[in-house]
Amino acid sequence: MDSSSESSGRGRRSKVVRLIEEYDLQGIGAELERYWTADEDRRSLRDLADYFNRHLLEAALDSAGVQHLDGETENTYRLLTDDDVSSADRTRVRRRLERDGVDVDELESDFVTYQAIRTYLKDHRGAEYTPDETDPLEREKANAQQLRGRMAAVTEGKLEQLRDGGHLTLGEFRTLAEIRVVCEDCNTQFDLVELLERGGCNCSADE
Repeated sequence: MDSSSESSGRGRRSKVVRLIEEYDLQGIGAELERYWTADEDRRSLRDLADYFNRHLLEAALDSAGVQHLDGETENTYRLLTDDDVSSADRTRVRRRLERDGVDVDELESDFVTYQAIRTYLKDHRGAEYTPDETDPLEREKANAQQLRGRMAAVTEGKLEQLRDGGHLTLGEFRTLAEIRVVCEDCNTQFDLVELLERGGCNCSADE
């Protein structure tokens, strides 16, 4: 869909359309639509809202002339929005952003919900998602891989927070997340993705 039809929409201009223009996020609309309608590695509306909001934060940092390293924007967004973040940590990151020239109150008011993303995709881009009748094992394998990725990212952010706060000694590191399934009938255990790829445990071999 071209930018002219997107900006006009079908009725009143949505919040997402307005923010794309104000923050100059050219091309993000097509990305959101592609991620939402993908047959593989599809992202949920909640994931897309976080993705969009992180781009808002990055644009605000760029506008204020703030230098940020890879992964730093994601961690800053987590500190601003995650329910598990302490009020002290959230206050510290807000004050740091304000010292850097970022209007945090305005930025947070611009953060969108998954409902706003859904309205944008359906009403302004005319996007529809029709679930593909794929193998349920393949579908759950993709879900498991996304779950592991989120677990690893959250854990990595927590460890970095502890390290940066002087509570933990830790050098350069990688975070690996694993979910194992134990079958007590055949006394075997498998990584969740491996189990789904195999199509089952060893019980069938004993039949």
